[in-house]
Amino acid sequence: EKKIVIFPDRKLPDAVAVRSFQYAITAQDKAAPLVFVIAGTGSSHQAAKVRQMEAALYGAGFHVISLSSPTFNNFIQTASSTRMPGRTAVDAADLYQVMEKVWEANKSKVEVTDFHVTGYSLGGANAAFVAKLDEEKKRFNFKKVLMINPPVNLYHSVGILDRMLTKNIPGPVAPDFNTFFDKLMQRFSEVYSQDDRLEFNDEFLYRIYEKNLEEGRTAKPEVLEALIGISFRLSSANMATIADFATQRGWIVPKGHKFSRTESTTPYYKVATRTSFVDYFDELYVPFYRELEPASSRDSLIRESSLESIEPYLRGAEKIGVMHNADDIILAPGEIDLFRQVFGNRAKIYPHGGHCGNMAYRDNVTYLVD
Repeated sequence: EKKIVIFPDRKLPDAVAVRSFQYAITAQDKAAPLVFVIAGTGSSHQAAKVRQMEAALYGAGFHVISLSSPTFNNFIQTASSTRMPGRTAVDAADLYQVMEKVWEANKSKVEVTDFHVTGYSLGGANAAFVAKLDEEKKRFNFKKVLMINPPVNLYHSVGILDRMLTKNIPGPVAPDFNTFFDKLMQRFSEVYSQDDRLEFNDEFLYRIYEKNLEEGRTAKPEVLEALIGISFRLSSANMATIADFATQRGWIVPKGHKFSRTESTTPYYKVATRTSFVDYFDELYVPFYRELEPASSRDSLIRESSLESIEPYLRGAEKIGVMHNADDIILAPGEIDLFRQVFGNRAKIYPHGGHCGNMAYRDNVTYLVD
């Protein structure tokens, strides 16, 4: 576990607990290739899937540097140039700067033969944009790039995840949502009291589901969809609140507000959990970037954060491959075909596995390492 300062002159609010960018390096004791691993939406370098990839790659003889998603709290505050995540090319430039500084800080201790980059979910799309940037900057000259379960179009994918909550718990400000959330928090308290090491994230929500099964309770499909939706909502709520607070937009947290150490953040949490990613995009993200670039439009901002915006590069980049699932829930109808058409034999598409659900399977791990 390591820390590094990316912006030495950046002043962070007193409310920010960690003031340096956090990452992890897992190094061999000899010369070896190095893989940068980028976490998925809202996830840190300590996420369970990142740890799985670290173990597999290190076991196969690679050095590994693990990086949080540009949509994660610590990244937004300490490593994002705009502190308004989601614009994939900007996020890629921020990731690239992090990679350069992290490598500079470690190159005297680690002997590297060549560089690679991979990521899952949004981290997979980030990896492709980082690779394209490296074609210009040539700092790493990545030998291989692997995208795991990336979205084709970020806006389409987050819309799908938002609807998993809103269509099953109608009206996010209605009593139905309050009742669902109150029940979830009650179960959270019950499970947390048994193991206070757990973090309140998607893994924890799955633990609540497991506890229900242990107690003989079954969940209807719409309840499972709502759990997936609330998991994503928690990630997007964190991201939106931190972005708003860091840029002083006054959307969730009033402009100029200074938190005291004992102040309750519950009022902001209530607002954030009732705010969808689409709300964030339309009411915070688009106005922010249109102020910087008046010629940009909502449609152009949606398109430039999709893989389709760099499709010609992806078609010709033989070093880039993709591992995906035909039944991935974050893909709109027909989007899986883009990977077959663009990547050809560089695409490994499994018939089942949902969104990153089979990453730890033996065959999938073998393919990742190969």
